[in-house]
Amino acid sequence: MNHNRLNAYKIMWILVFFDLPTETKAQRAVASKFRQVLLDDGFKMFQFSIYLRHCSSRENTEVHIQRTKNHLPKLGKIGILKVTDKQFEQMELFFAQKKTQVPIGPQQLELF
Repeated sequence: MNHNRLNAYKIMWILVFFDLPTETKAQRAVASKFRQVLLDDGFKMFQFSIYLRHCSSRENTEVHIQRTKNHLPKLGKIGILKVTDKQFEQMELFFAQKKTQVPIGPQQLELF
């Protein structure tokens, strides 16, 4: 059995999409705090309002999704999408019309 292929279906990615109000100083502070919560939990900014995180297993994915849900702001729209590593690698990315590499998972062992 090819374990690398099997792992591509067990390893997961979480994408958090959000559109938070930023009209007032208080709203900007809430949006900034939510971004910081994501960064503190190991998410990386993909685009300004899209953050992603590599997870070693489906169980680990659920832990990080629940952490995100525990810090949802009262206002705004937030989406959480989980995809397998295999699905994630199918993404096509372009920077200034040039195709670029899809980010890969961390090179170090995750300890939980």
